[in-house]
Amino acid sequence: MCGIVGLFAKSPEVEAQLGRQLASLLTQLSDRGPDNDGIAVYRDPAPSGSSKLTLYSADPLQDWSSLCRELGQAFGGSPEPSVRTSHAVVVVEAEAGEAEAWVRLTHPELRVVSAGEVIEIYKEAGRPERFVESFALSGLSGTHALGHTRMATESRVTTEASHPFSTGLDLCLVHNGSLSNHNRLRENLRREGIEFQTDNDTEVAAGYLAWRLREGDSLEQALEGCLHTLDGLYTYLVGTADGFAVLRDPIACKPAVLAETDDWVAMASEWRAIAILPRAAGARTWEPAPAVAYVWERAKV
Repeated sequence: MCGIVGLFAKSPEVEAQLGRQLASLLTQLSDRGPDNDGIAVYRDPAPSGSSKLTLYSADPLQDWSSLCRELGQAFGGSPEPSVRTSHAVVVVEAEAGEAEAWVRLTHPELRVVSAGEVIEIYKEAGRPERFVESFALSGLSGTHALGHTRMATESRVTTEASHPFSTGLDLCLVHNGSLSNHNRLRENLRREGIEFQTDNDTEVAAGYLAWRLREGDSLEQALEGCLHTLDGLYTYLVGTADGFAVLRDPIACKPAVLAETDDWVAMASEWRAIAILPRAAGARTWEPAPAVAYVWERAKV
């Protein structure tokens, strides 16, 4: 089941309302995935020489200010946390990979949900309506975002098992479907230096994309590689610092709808979600073809 939504802004007006619109898209598909919810939003780039981490703690009494003092001592500066329920976003005066490695080594009780210059990921168990309200998603602006409502069929109902999954800097993926060869592929990717935090097959797909992008593929090339390497049924929605992409497997049994106007590109598992967007009635609308990568990048819009 599960539900996927995404919104790519092509105008400043849509950027300003990105969080509110994404929240509406997500709640429209509540009955497709009542167990877990998550979003990735691309916003507020970190200053030059800095990076941004999104961290998750299962401890409701987590002292984020103390952690930021430690980060300041380790890397310089005086980072302040931006806290949303169980998550905190921290801007660190360091390369993202270096800061992520430090957190994992010194605070193994925390989960690094995302790392990069512009990405923020928030995810939690529960229905979309509660998630949207508790994380105050409507107040977020940004350039593009994607979300997922999950019906837990292949793993437990936990925050860690929620989508999106991020295995590379500013990269994330949400997935409707399942992979049959993810265990073997996970081991192959580990040998290439890709790290995984869960046993979820979606994280393996994200890891594959991170590896191919690291090796020099464009986003479109990396997605086309999925068609030859990932065995299963899937609809993927992918985000990068500048890109927004959709891919369905060659059978395309998982639902997907795309729509585009002069102001936005939207993707959802069902048209009823996109229909609530401004000027949706006049949008160019189509069902993504099987085995075709659809890619939008900010430099080309």
